[in-house]
Amino acid sequence: MEAALIIFALMVLFTFLGLGVYATVKVVQATKRGVDRTITQARRTVEDTTLRAKSFGQVGVTGALAQLRLDLRTSMRSTQQALHEGVRLDASLRESITLFEQLSAHGHELDGELKRLEQDPDRQRIAERLPELRERTAKITQASDSLRWAARDRASRFAEDDLSALSARIEMESGALRDWSPESVDHLAAAAAEWDAAQQTQQAQQAQQTQQREQPRKAALNPAAPAPEYPWQKTRRPESTT
Repeated sequence: MEAALIIFALMVLFTFLGLGVYATVKVVQATKRGVDRTITQARRTVEDTTLRAKSFGQVGVTGALAQLRLDLRTSMRSTQQALHEGVRLDASLRESITLFEQLSAHGHELDGELKRLEQDPDRQRIAERLPELRERTAKITQASDSLRWAARDRASRFAEDDLSALSARIEMESGALRDWSPESVDHLAAAAAEWDAAQQTQQAQQAQQTQQREQPRKAALNPAAPAPEYPWQKTRRPESTT
């Protein structure tokens, strides 16, 4: 018996230790993801600020490359945020997210290429490629903007339709609550008086029918009283007298 209790206590202890280790691992992983997310966001902010400074402060090839990267990153990030927020309310946007992920692959490839060209010393060759790079950037940003605005237009349309239906219902309810015109009041009063008269007529008929049913019963229960006898009447002879 004591051995069984010891084994049970050890199992409970190991269970609590396992749960503690599992919870600790989860907390560490969540903390690590939070730190990584914060570092990534900080890195993006610093890089965007650097690109913005280059696009405004430098001219020529360096400024043009920085502007292309800034336009590309701004468009892709805005579309990603709009789609992921919209899919929580509209599941049909999942297909749009799949298309955006395919577009993001081209966007990351172009951003990496532009980043490498920023470090390339051959400015003349880069200048020759700028028209082609601008065209690729424009195609990706236009596709990204199209997805973003389509998702926003869809969300606005749904909100508008829901608001219109709600407004129509509220107007109907408000009209019903404000219906205190004399015609409606007279109609209700006449209907109430008619109903009262019908109820009184029905009650009178029921009382009359009840009275008619009870009269024969009373006659059967109360037989007629014998006829009174007076002194001047002759005494009846018995039937046996001859």
